[in-house]
Amino acid sequence: MAAPVSPMVVHTGIMDLFQTRAVAGKNHIELSRQPVSWYGQDIGLITFNPLAMDGFPLLYKELAQHLDRLPGGFPPTERGVEIKILELLFSREEANLALCLTLISEPAPTIAFRAGLPLAETEKRLESMAAKGLIFRSRQPDKPPVYMAAQFVVGIWEYQVGRLTPELVTLMNDYMPDLMDPKVWKQIPQMRTVPVGRSIDTHLEVMTYERAEELVKAKRHFVVAPCICRKERQMQGEGCDKPMDVCLSFGDDENFFIKNNFGRRATLTEVLDILKQADRAGLVLQPSNGREITWLCCCCGCCCGILRTLKTYPNPGQLVSSAFQATAAPDLCTGCGVCEKRCPMDAIQMDNDHATLDPGRCIGCGLCVSTCPTRALSLARKPGPLQPHVPKDVVSASLRLLWKRGKMGPAGLLSMVGRSFMDRYRSTDPGNRHP
Repeated sequence: MAAPVSPMVVHTGIMDLFQTRAVAGKNHIELSRQPVSWYGQDIGLITFNPLAMDGFPLLYKELAQHLDRLPGGFPPTERGVEIKILELLFSREEANLALCLTLISEPAPTIAFRAGLPLAETEKRLESMAAKGLIFRSRQPDKPPVYMAAQFVVGIWEYQVGRLTPELVTLMNDYMPDLMDPKVWKQIPQMRTVPVGRSIDTHLEVMTYERAEELVKAKRHFVVAPCICRKERQMQGEGCDKPMDVCLSFGDDENFFIKNNFGRRATLTEVLDILKQADRAGLVLQPSNGREITWLCCCCGCCCGILRTLKTYPNPGQLVSSAFQATAAPDLCTGCGVCEKRCPMDAIQMDNDHATLDPGRCIGCGLCVSTCPTRALSLARKPGPLQPHVPKDVVSASLRLLWKRGKMGPAGLLSMVGRSFMDRYRSTDPGNRHP
């Protein structure tokens, strides 16, 4: 005999704008058919069954849709690998609560009101989810914490660096090619590539925001974390032995990383040493896509999910946000082959003991330049039309990404802000509080 269904709210299709309720003591779920709109866009009448859809649990499918509406995206697959990932990461209670968070940081009372849960239970659950890296929490001095939805990449997945399992890693390895849309990445990537310091010639025109050292010197707080991509590959018995603790974060991310033991504090001197270490180890410097950065990854072509995916395309240099590309002077090349080994994109081949470059594959990382003993390789600035647009910061980049993906425009953003304001106001009314 089937177990009775407990009273609970199951969020459906468009977050919590409409919902179905299980009837206590009855072994069935009520279906409903209601008009639905998502931030001002009419979607029409929808009939839904919260138990299953296309063979996958609707709750997790809805969570996947919710994550896909965030800047980084979380696209569906026919094989449902993304649903399996969410089932491993989120409990049902956590999935329901995650659906109540948006891109706006909000206090626990507002989220409790929206979720229909007691405040104490909501606070406990939010803190637990933040500790697991399923949502983002920030806290200002002498103020209560606020919470917001975390996108899957870069976000939730990177926060799982201490919670990886072989099953999770296998699923993510399967999902990565679907997760990265080359058309969107070309228009507004989440990361850009900056050259390693030794590859920058004194005569080369370089903006401050194109120099990794200058980017980190502008920061006051530093956190170093393990590279999740390298840990993934090692769990699969593959990958490399390159430095592990080379993922850097700054600014507002610091408290979140330290609070949840995702990383450790570091000094500016240590961070600058890590950048030099990255050059020696052949790691690509990839900061967040903005003139002001919030994180910087030191990535290898054999482990990094982004670089490995880019490498499968014929012209990865056309997909990345990079202001530079390598050039070669064949008459200076002695055929040592170091550049060929260091290139993460297979953009260099040795032909008759001379390095030949494929410009379409070059991502402008400078790793070939910094170790060329005869200066046969150098970086050149791309022509004006090929120069990437670099947003002000990660917020600007995220908004552009939302619009480019067609997930939300200015009207939708205003509607989200208005809804947040109204929910904050309504959550202060004692009559709206849940016991």
